[in-house]
Amino acid sequence: MTVATYTKVDLKQQLKKMGIKHSDSILVHSSMKSIGNVTGGADAVLDVLSDYMSDGLLVLPTHTWAYIDQNNPIFDVNRSKTCVGILTELFRKRPAVHRSLHPTHSVAALGEDAEQFVAGDEDMDTPCGKGSSLWKLKQRKGKILLIGVDLRSNTFIHGIEEWMGVPGRLTDEHELLYTCLSDGTRLQVPSYRHCGDNWSQHYWKVEDILLTSGAITEGVFGSARVLVCDAAQLNEDISAMLTVNKELFTMNKTIEPQEKMQFLNMLT
Repeated sequence: MTVATYTKVDLKQQLKKMGIKHSDSILVHSSMKSIGNVTGGADAVLDVLSDYMSDGLLVLPTHTWAYIDQNNPIFDVNRSKTCVGILTELFRKRPAVHRSLHPTHSVAALGEDAEQFVAGDEDMDTPCGKGSSLWKLKQRKGKILLIGVDLRSNTFIHGIEEWMGVPGRLTDEHELLYTCLSDGTRLQVPSYRHCGDNWSQHYWKVEDILLTSGAITEGVFGSARVLVCDAAQLNEDISAMLTVNKELFTMNKTIEPQEKMQFLNMLT
């Protein structure tokens, strides 16, 4: 069986087919393994995304929540590795990329206003607070590309739950964490953490509803299935569902038919 190999031209054509504009603001969650064989490997994928978004803003998560905590409280903006994939780790080291300063949920951005976009994450006392980079993505009507991953990897939904005040999603007390800057300065960043059951593992259950409402469309990048999420509509639709049922993502089970119909009637 022949395995497809993709070129930079192939990948750019796929982005165009998905309706991504060069001037868009996009946040990319990704699985390099799912993308498949690309001439030039992971660096070529980043070249494609960076070149294609030359007139817009390219954002990747550079999270460190897996190992920065009260027992290991120092996040070094230049040295702390990401815990969310090879593309994010390579991207944060690239020239002209700016990384935000939140100790557990930093993002890295490339574009004309990238530095302004990531500024202020260190002032948030939650991972995805109002005013954070994720909040700004919603405000500027950006898109979220889930390349080879699904809604369970979409940190933006954590943000929606925070902004909606869904109970049980944050710890009762801050952890005192620190961000170490390039010059050695340490900033105190007291922050609540996401807690409780692993709520994000339950986000899958609304995918078909959001595909029907138009908040999500589908595409392909390399060999990977892509979910293209409209950040503003995703926020509106999930907020509406959470208004009806704040426990929507508490249990890892399918939505009952009656409730699903209620959601669909409300959103479409």
